[in-house]
Amino acid sequence: MTDALTLSTHDSIHKVAPEIWDGLGDGNPFTTHRFLAALEDSRSVGTGTGWQPLHLTLERGGEVVAAMPLYAKSHSQGEYIFDHAWADAYMRAGGRYYPKLQATVPFTPATGQRLLARDNRDRAALLQALMQLTDRAECSGAHVTFCTASEAALGADAGFLPRVTQQYHWLNRGYGSYDDFLAALSSRKRKDLRKERAKAQGFGGTIRHLTGDDLRPEHWDAFWEFYQDTGARKWGQPYLTRAFFDRVQETMRDDMLLVMAEDDGRPIAGALNFLGPDAVYGRYWGCVQDHAFLHFELCYHQAIDHAIAHGLSRVEAGAQGEHKLARGYEAVPIHSLHWVRDPGFLRALENYLDEERDAMGREIAALADFTPFRKGG
Repeated sequence: MTDALTLSTHDSIHKVAPEIWDGLGDGNPFTTHRFLAALEDSRSVGTGTGWQPLHLTLERGGEVVAAMPLYAKSHSQGEYIFDHAWADAYMRAGGRYYPKLQATVPFTPATGQRLLARDNRDRAALLQALMQLTDRAECSGAHVTFCTASEAALGADAGFLPRVTQQYHWLNRGYGSYDDFLAALSSRKRKDLRKERAKAQGFGGTIRHLTGDDLRPEHWDAFWEFYQDTGARKWGQPYLTRAFFDRVQETMRDDMLLVMAEDDGRPIAGALNFLGPDAVYGRYWGCVQDHAFLHFELCYHQAIDHAIAHGLSRVEAGAQGEHKLARGYEAVPIHSLHWVRDPGFLRALENYLDEERDAMGREIAALADFTPFRKGG
């Protein structure tokens, strides 16, 4: 009886105590109670957004031993592991694809724990609980996206279908300085990046790193203007509300690095990063003035500078962007897990994902030839 588990769902992260939730995680900023609370409190998720919180916990003997950030979805927007074609095919065949369950962090294409627990026994139990909940709620399926490689292996053992996509990450191979990193590149690429950075930094203003108490409300007023412009061009409308940035200013300013470009004291561009125990996570960028290479400088080179200075292992620069390769970012596999209730649809997805994984492996290997590193070095 001591091994009996109780499954509970919660329509708000506030139904779980912060110390309990965070005690099960690994410090990744996006799965912290404070980040998920900022999304809810700012109404970036919740009623009317298509992201309905349904966070899952497992208790044993009255103690919460496992948790999962979970949402009931009525669309496939803001996920970055794309299943629009699956939804279209299933609905054309007469099925109902939505609602579905999504274990992830909304609007955040960053790898991290999705199965918050202290051991693999409880992580495996979370996956079984997710299947049970999907059946009970009569959702079409459950998807665990941007999970870790070890979680993907557990999911495959539990009956989920593993999927592999790719992103571009910068990997710190013990560099003591940016010049050490440049020394690992071919001569031509090294010269190209030096020229690019000089051009960007010569835009006529200054670049500042803002974190912790250096971040002030007026910085978010400027960044909101940047974010709205980028969001309108990329997604039609921004995913996050203005209140989100006020909330993270209150609760997460030590978890953020805002790289701001200023012209005569006026903010003209900015890149927002979140900071983890071992990584810089590039998230949002925007500008009100265009300057050559300033986007690359703020989003990619300055993030590398910070990672090297603080001994962090990598920079995750978000979704897509083959232009990152020329700047020392490398293609890496990204893992997700998928399970649908319809047996025929599940078989069709299995066949598709088997072929896709093989193709993705070949693509990642081929992209290695386009990095700027010295060959054989």
